[in-house]
Amino acid sequence: MDAAEFRKRGKEMVDYVADYLEKIEKRQVFPDVEPGYLRPLIAQCAPQDPESFEDVFKDIEKIIMPGVTHWHSPYFFAYFPAASSFPALLADMLCGGIGCVGFSWAASPACTELETVMLDWLGKMVNLPEEFLAGKDGKGGGVIQGSASEATLIALLAARTKTIRQVQSEKPELTEAEIMGRLVAYASDQAHSSVERAALIGAVKIKNVPSDDTFSVCGSALKKVLDEDKAAGLIPFFFCATLGTTPCCSFDKLLELGPICNKENIWMHIDAAYAGSAFICPEFRHLLNGVEFADSFNFNPHKWLLVNFDCSAMWVKKRSDLIGAFKLEPLYLQHHHQESGLVTDYRHIRLSHQFEHLVLQDERFEICAKVVLGLVCFRLKGSNELNEALLKSINGAKKIHLVPCHLREKFVLRFAICSRTVESTHIEFAWQHISQLATDLLKTWVQNHHQQ
Repeated sequence: MDAAEFRKRGKEMVDYVADYLEKIEKRQVFPDVEPGYLRPLIAQCAPQDPESFEDVFKDIEKIIMPGVTHWHSPYFFAYFPAASSFPALLADMLCGGIGCVGFSWAASPACTELETVMLDWLGKMVNLPEEFLAGKDGKGGGVIQGSASEATLIALLAARTKTIRQVQSEKPELTEAEIMGRLVAYASDQAHSSVERAALIGAVKIKNVPSDDTFSVCGSALKKVLDEDKAAGLIPFFFCATLGTTPCCSFDKLLELGPICNKENIWMHIDAAYAGSAFICPEFRHLLNGVEFADSFNFNPHKWLLVNFDCSAMWVKKRSDLIGAFKLEPLYLQHHHQESGLVTDYRHIRLSHQFEHLVLQDERFEICAKVVLGLVCFRLKGSNELNEALLKSINGAKKIHLVPCHLREKFVLRFAICSRTVESTHIEFAWQHISQLATDLLKTWVQNHHQQ
């Protein structure tokens, strides 16, 4: 493809994407396909001779779209949102066009400098303490990761390196392996599975700290576990606090946890993957109080801030802790500048309260966790089997898409406001649909259980 054809095809692709997004609500949100659907639709091997662009383009509707879950549909209420917008799509195009790899300052100075300044901007927007910003000569600063999982792993590895060095300076007789065997990381029993995975990759033990009846971790729960482990000769070194947990959007109590971590010399990382964007709003900023005690903080602009996946923003108080843990300088990466260092759609929140209100008006249903941001956890009053059956009929009808979670022993449905284009009418439709399916289900459920 030469530049002339690229100009033509590029304009066609822009039209196709614009049409796709403008008409997305007419597409079925979740696909009707079985695993392996795609293989028979394409050749066994890559073609020997090139196909025309027209033929390749036709395959989008013929082969790809039948298997797409439409994350930007206003009927997508599953997981958490994925952000997107026309400016972000254009920016992706420019990034792809320039196509540089910014692994060091010299590899592309604008990459590093823009990232540093943008993350200072974003840090100021959520009112992060000055220590987390790079500024002209600050010790902190931000860096873009691919995901919150990656940010947690990097924070854990940096904390591990820092602790090993510290313990070795105090007890030189201990080998690195002996110290590693005694290290323990901690997170809420509601924390995302990626925290446990980070500990697996980091080859350290991890323990769940029990959450309270609002699904939050408080200081006394952490202290109890720490005291037990220290008495057993273990070395607590890392705690991941979650602001906006994946199951129900609960918030760990930073103001209680932070001072404990500081006193015990434990690295506190804050995972605010979903909720972090909300802290830009003054009325939600109090949820971040206590961040001043943290060593690192992360949230995902790619969930709410209209930038495409993947853009996970991470800040550290001391970037030397991060650089120190991963510093390798082969000759080809050394250069003269060695010290290179390194508007959300808040209708979502109003719409979640609209949905919560609809649920509460129906005495068959219950709300299972406090609604703070754009997530509503709800269920039919009754057994887990009943709620599993309801979810199955909702996702089976394919008009809207939801995913569940477990809160303690309860099977719960999660209704997350995701799409940028979702409106009050979509919420109304979703509730009417859920309500009708519940009515149908309860009729058959009662009959079946009477027969038994």
